[in-house]
Amino acid sequence: MAPLPAISCQAGRRAGGAVAALTRGGAGGACALRRAGWCGPGRAGRPLPWLAERAKMADFLPSRSVLSGCFPGCLLTSGEAEQQRKSKEIDKCLNREKTYVKRLVKILLLGAGESGKSTFLKQMRIIHGQDWDRAAREEFRATIYSNVIKGVRVLVDAREKLHIPWGDPANQSNGDTMMAFDTRSVTVVQGMVETAVFLQYLPAIRALWADSGIQHAYDRRREFQLGESVKYFLDNLDKLGEQDYLPSQQDILLARRPTKGIHEYDFEIKNVPFKMVDVGGQRSERKRWFECFDSVTSILFLVSSSEFDQVLMEDRQTNRLTESLNIFETIVNNRVFSNVSIILFLNKTDLLEEKVQKVSIKDYFPEFEGDPHCLTDVQKFLVDCFRTKRRDQQQKPLYHHFTTAINTENIRLVFRDVKDTILHDNLKQLMLQ
Repeated sequence: MAPLPAISCQAGRRAGGAVAALTRGGAGGACALRRAGWCGPGRAGRPLPWLAERAKMADFLPSRSVLSGCFPGCLLTSGEAEQQRKSKEIDKCLNREKTYVKRLVKILLLGAGESGKSTFLKQMRIIHGQDWDRAAREEFRATIYSNVIKGVRVLVDAREKLHIPWGDPANQSNGDTMMAFDTRSVTVVQGMVETAVFLQYLPAIRALWADSGIQHAYDRRREFQLGESVKYFLDNLDKLGEQDYLPSQQDILLARRPTKGIHEYDFEIKNVPFKMVDVGGQRSERKRWFECFDSVTSILFLVSSSEFDQVLMEDRQTNRLTESLNIFETIVNNRVFSNVSIILFLNKTDLLEEKVQKVSIKDYFPEFEGDPHCLTDVQKFLVDCFRTKRRDQQQKPLYHHFTTAINTENIRLVFRDVKDTILHDNLKQLMLQ
């Protein structure tokens, strides 16, 4: 039998409809064939058996499924066409998502509590041009007021426990006023203090911060737990006491609120998507770390380098630097991160420089060799402490940077170098896949 001639989409539709009608039988089939051009005036004199002969050819004609494959879209109903369009759109979205995930640079911020992770994340917002709106600044204002009141209460309590006399005995009443402050009252919502409440206590706070007894207690702050930004805010009480006060970027960087849960920040650099993930560093929050380990490109491990003489707030006996070393050892030797670049941020360099002038690191780490009052010697010792925690010294190099997270320019320069390192390592991993 001669091969069927090529037919157009329109002819294909007619043929498909005719064959379908013919297989159903009856006059409808003949009419359908007539409409399809298979019978008509030119075949008027032919007997009806001709139709039967043509019917036999149905076995050799292409089916509807074959025709739809040869002429896509020609035989689809409107519903089928819409379904096909949606399917193609979904496929495009999935392909875009796969490309995005493959290119995504996911950076995990890890470290003990108060190492500067949240401050670093705030710096990323500032550096990449995403400022805070008024509502967010008002929330930070309430946090700052809470930081100040809590800090003053800690200083008043420390003055008494350290048996430091008041500079002005009249400040005893101001001290009593602050210690009577109810941190669980309805005026304190989620650890934040409203403006009206803060202004009510402001005169007592001013008088106490000016007292020599409180200043003496502050000088001995390493003997108790005091937030590092308390002095900054107490030195700026005039600004904080203004009715229309809203925190500046620097105020926001110094506002302290323990991180609860997981916080993410997305940004792009030269069309490369970045996702930075901050997880609470307190012991109670570390169980959440494992939720963030999937598809990690790099880990920035932050250490408060100035806290070699301080203990944890959680148990008040474990040395903070020792705690950081233990956490780092667990992370750096985990097989999950064998192909992940780990970058060490020895943070709070400004505070370390100030501390080495007064405190000897050798009193807390007897193995230290060098000049305990030389910043360079102390920094070298700190880096060596973390390097030795890696069991496999043949691993990729351990990158490290000395940082001051509250200094925007410092973080801008450091992150520029870190970004290049991360992208270089990530490119090598993609080439190996």
